[in-house]
Amino acid sequence: MRYLLASGLLFGLASAAAIPTNQVNDNSNGNGDGKGMTKKFNVELGPRPYYLVNDMDEGPLKTKLQSCSEGPFEVSDFVFAHRGAPLQFPEHTSESYSAARRMGAGAIECDVAFTKDKQLVCRHAQCDLHTTTDILNRTDLAAKCTTPFTPATDNGTAAEAKCCTSDITQAEFKTLCGKMDGFNPNATTVEEYLDGTPYFRTDLYSTCGTVLTHNEYIDLVNGWDLKFTPELKEPEVEMPFEGYTQEQYAQDMIDAYKAAGVDPSRVWAQSFVPDDIFYWIENEPDFGRQAVYLDERVDTVEGYTNATASLPDLAARGVQIMAPAFFALTKVDNATGTIVPSEYAVAAKAAGLELVTWSFERSGWLNEGGGYYYQYVAPVINNDGDAYTVLDVLVQQVGITHIFTDWPATVTYFASCFGL
Repeated sequence: MRYLLASGLLFGLASAAAIPTNQVNDNSNGNGDGKGMTKKFNVELGPRPYYLVNDMDEGPLKTKLQSCSEGPFEVSDFVFAHRGAPLQFPEHTSESYSAARRMGAGAIECDVAFTKDKQLVCRHAQCDLHTTTDILNRTDLAAKCTTPFTPATDNGTAAEAKCCTSDITQAEFKTLCGKMDGFNPNATTVEEYLDGTPYFRTDLYSTCGTVLTHNEYIDLVNGWDLKFTPELKEPEVEMPFEGYTQEQYAQDMIDAYKAAGVDPSRVWAQSFVPDDIFYWIENEPDFGRQAVYLDERVDTVEGYTNATASLPDLAARGVQIMAPAFFALTKVDNATGTIVPSEYAVAAKAAGLELVTWSFERSGWLNEGGGYYYQYVAPVINNDGDAYTVLDVLVQQVGITHIFTDWPATVTYFASCFGL
């Protein structure tokens, strides 16, 4: 989805084995002495939700959230883990997914791209390997990149590279290490280019993230008895790609869940491309009824107006779930100075559409405006705790059913407090 992140506090996260969400292997000493015994799986949230609650303005919402400080905290389907837990872990890695599970996410996302041999893997974009993996440090693979690394120059030309999943095979992809997304545009060496983690993230867990194929992701999440939010990424190469069509790509993603015996009710297939949504509705109706139309049309004023007006027609074509960025679902009531549902949110409800949104914990500090995700409500927010104020409006007034988040713990705290 979109870039921009919120700052986060650090905390340790225990790894979790591939077993049901309410149980974990009793093998804490690492010697296998648990002999198959299991114990209850505990959701761990760390300090960040408490920091946000403490930072809130005084009022009923803060009081309510404070009353939930000691839990219990439970796994919630309201919480969609956006790329795992990329606020602090390399996105789309097993470590990031494990962190999301530990923080109570009920569903975990794999952004689906295809490799040179037309196999499906988890990457946010088809062409982001140069910023999310160590491919440029791999002399055996860097030369295969669409655009090999070019250093920055003294005349102000930025460093450049472009490495795509379609540049390499699935087997080659599996040899990569995931890293925190970021790059240094002023780099004159590969090492400098890769050392571009934004200041609000951390490299603490970025030693060598384990990248995953789509099938490995399915096995992992299925083993945890959680739910799936795969997003079919828009190709950055001309389609058909060596005979591989967009329709086959869309079908292959769904076929992977059918082959694994996953019930369609556990899968929210997503795409920014409306034709993908319509394809699933028409050809895979069991999956299509829960297909999520990621609506980026709202990014411009004209697009927002047109998107809002189109919602009844989309509902008539069988679309049941819309998902714009959450800024598009709220606005400020100038008469009262309060945050209220937007025209888009009202129109979606009138059309009978379900609303999912993205992405919480992916913004700058809110005392500096919050950036993209808070653009419509920036005049009435002034501290990080206001994130919960916006989330409360999204839940209680807009009526969202799920929200993607870069740090599931923050939303799990809210969901457990309100029984979501």
